[in-house]
Amino acid sequence: MGLSKQMTFTLACAVVLSALVPGVAGYLSARLEAIETAERNLRALETRLNVREARDTRPVSLPAPCLRTPATSRLHQAPATALGEHGRHWLRGVPAWLAEPLREIQERPAQ
Repeated sequence: MGLSKQMTFTLACAVVLSALVPGVAGYLSARLEAIETAERNLRALETRLNVREARDTRPVSLPAPCLRTPATSRLHQAPATALGEHGRHWLRGVPAWLAEPLREIQERPAQ
């Protein structure tokens, strides 16, 4: 039974393709089925999550009306005249090297 090289090549290709085509088709159909299953599972989980969020949701409005909070009092600042004599003797806490020039500035008549 002498087959030509071309016929042998054709038969070999047919045998390989007869095994390869159904294998590839099976692989692709399995992958598509896995993707569809994952998509269905994802949709089911999203639905469960939406139901849980809807159940746990509380109304935003409060049953009682909102009232304004009282205004907080600001720091009470005493006028400079309330310092009395303390305001005149503030140079006591200043270092000696700085006290003399400051005293001269303070004693100058206003221009």
